[in-house]
Amino acid sequence: MEICRRAFEAFERLDVEAAVEVSLEYVDPEIVFQSAIVSGAEGKTFRGLDGYRQWASESAAAFDELRTAPEEFRDLGDDVLMLGRVSARGRGSGVAVESPVAFLCTLRDGRLVHVRGYLAWDEALAAAGLQE
Repeated sequence: MEICRRAFEAFERLDVEAAVEVSLEYVDPEIVFQSAIVSGAEGKTFRGLDGYRQWASESAAAFDELRTAPEEFRDLGDDVLMLGRVSARGRGSGVAVESPVAFLCTLRDGRLVHVRGYLAWDEALAAAGLQE
């Protein structure tokens, strides 16, 4: 759980591209990353470190500001569920958005190997096999 906490800490205080670079310490080279926001509606999956960086680049292009604030982490064995909030401001529109966000993270050998984002806590809880 501490690995996820450290990785997400960067996304609370840094711009998305800098946060990705800092979080690489905790990321498996073969990471599979599925965003809830950037390309999430299209179901796009980002693979490997290049894909993870591509997600950051697309995020920076879409948003002037994008911050994730974790509120709770749940240890689920090989998985960790992070429940929090995301705030963003569109680059072209200037529209500010705030939303619940959750990430279901799978770890292997102490590194994030699969991260899937959700814009609704109940969807993430269901995906993790939990109910509230």
